[in-house]
Amino acid sequence: MDLNAQFTRPMRDELTAIGFDELRTPAEVDAALAAKSGSVLVFVNSVCGCAAGMARPGMALALQGTEVRPDRLVTVFAGQDRDATARAREFFAEAPPSSPSIALIKDGALVGLVPRHQIEGRTSEAVGSQIAELLDAHCAKV
Repeated sequence: MDLNAQFTRPMRDELTAIGFDELRTPAEVDAALAAKSGSVLVFVNSVCGCAAGMARPGMALALQGTEVRPDRLVTVFAGQDRDATARAREFFAEAPPSSPSIALIKDGALVGLVPRHQIEGRTSEAVGSQIAELLDAHCAKV
């Protein structure tokens, strides 16, 4: 394993441990996001310590604290899986690129986005609450 992969593995694992599927190629992104029905939560992961360090634990808190879930949880890693990240961002192109960020796509349309500027300087609890509100508004109870 190369040094870069060793460095990012714990950041990837924080999301896969709570049920996210990693999308590492544009084809994987298309398979996950091109469906026109259902909801998909896309976490654009990042090595940024300030924002991503709050976003990943915030995501875990949001998913722990609610019975409302999207149909699918997926993640791409900005700066690492560049082609996959670029392809994912095409599905929410009306928003400027931001990492980390969290996008909720429902029935093929972007219905919510938590960009980096709404994560920076906030606690993981505050980020988790914001994500939970987004899920409550657009997803079904499991």
